[in-house]
Amino acid sequence: MSENKHTEITQDIIDLAAIAENNSIIDNELFYKYDVKRGLRDLNGRGVLTGLTHISDVRASKIENGEPVPTDGNLFYRGYNVKDLVDGFYSDNRFGFEETSYLLLFGKLPNKQELDAFCKMLSEYRSLPTSFVRDIIMKAPSKDMMNTLARSVLTLYSYDDKADDTSLPNVLRQSLQLIALFPELCIYGYQAYNHYHDGKSLYIHVPDPNHSTAENILALLRPDGKFTELESKLLDLALVLHMEHGGGNNSTFTTHVVTSTLTDTYSTIAAAIGSLKGPRHGGANIKVVQMFEDMKKEVKNWENEEEVAEYLKKLLHKEAFDKQGLIYGVGHAIYSKSDPRAQIFKKYVEMLSEEKGLQKEFALYSTVEKLAPQIIASERKMYKGVCINVDFYSGFVYNMLNLPNELFTPMFAIARIVGWSAHRLEELANNGKIIRPAYKPIMEDAEYIKIEDR
Repeated sequence: MSENKHTEITQDIIDLAAIAENNSIIDNELFYKYDVKRGLRDLNGRGVLTGLTHISDVRASKIENGEPVPTDGNLFYRGYNVKDLVDGFYSDNRFGFEETSYLLLFGKLPNKQELDAFCKMLSEYRSLPTSFVRDIIMKAPSKDMMNTLARSVLTLYSYDDKADDTSLPNVLRQSLQLIALFPELCIYGYQAYNHYHDGKSLYIHVPDPNHSTAENILALLRPDGKFTELESKLLDLALVLHMEHGGGNNSTFTTHVVTSTLTDTYSTIAAAIGSLKGPRHGGANIKVVQMFEDMKKEVKNWENEEEVAEYLKKLLHKEAFDKQGLIYGVGHAIYSKSDPRAQIFKKYVEMLSEEKGLQKEFALYSTVEKLAPQIIASERKMYKGVCINVDFYSGFVYNMLNLPNELFTPMFAIARIVGWSAHRLEELANNGKIIRPAYKPIMEDAEYIKIEDR
């Protein structure tokens, strides 16, 4: 018997769920009959056009003879290719998160004076309300850090005298505060759960005003507050690459939809967090790590491509790992030849694997990167090409940085709050209509039930 009877799934609930399911299934053929794009995507992976944006552009094809032809992927932030931005940051040995945040929010790269003032503003906003950690984060901590983050964000509404003011200056102020506070909300939430449920020592570090966002994350998380330069630079790179990905990804589209109702910033961002939490969206990098842990146990010789290929085939045949028929970290709704974020990441991931003495693990990842697209193409009917995505390497990076699995998806949120904020500002600036797509009822007129027929 469950300790909490309200969480017990009784046979009555199971029977009612079966009735609900039986009366909810829609024949797949009807999506073709009525030309409904399931998931707002056609068979070639092209999204249904639902809006316009200045903020970013995801390109994975070019038009030849009137038809899209797959090309290597490119990601643009406010017109700048992310590859060029990253090269500029790290060739000059500077952090990119704050600079890229400024670019996405304000539409231009800052000069040194503007960047210094922006970093100072973020630093000043890295201060939670008095007793917030004790009274909110420490009480009834959740095992899931995305739920903890959403609860904390919603609670901040109560501490804001202008919570419902949707004027652009006020929303910008709220957005900057959330961008600054997300690392603390996530890390303190994790530490509180560990302390109360696992009996681990509780240590709460205060952010350093001289640290970048990436440096503060590592310093807040580690008991000794220490990290190497390469560690902080690679985490910074991960944040830059996860920061924004067009208006069509699920959590950003959620931001637009909820913003269009003119609700408050805290409700909007909590909704986006709920979207990102899902394993089909932000939770994928955890699955990649878990899959590789299983692979390392099952494959005896990591350097033997035939053994690795056999394991990958077992994944597709639902004979290995979680038996879902998926190779996690491979495939993307838009990219077919290459995900530019994964390509950028790989060079720096290899550097960190050498610093950590994990060259064998990196070599295994590289082998899977090579083999998985070939095996998927040979085993499955493909409407477009397949490549590794950014989640493929990000979990490996977080493992090397000794980040707990519970913080993998929150790291995505710490980065993506910038993109969400930029899109919320854009939606409000354009004062558009409430977003309300249409759904077609599929009962024929003859099927409608008269009340006396019951």
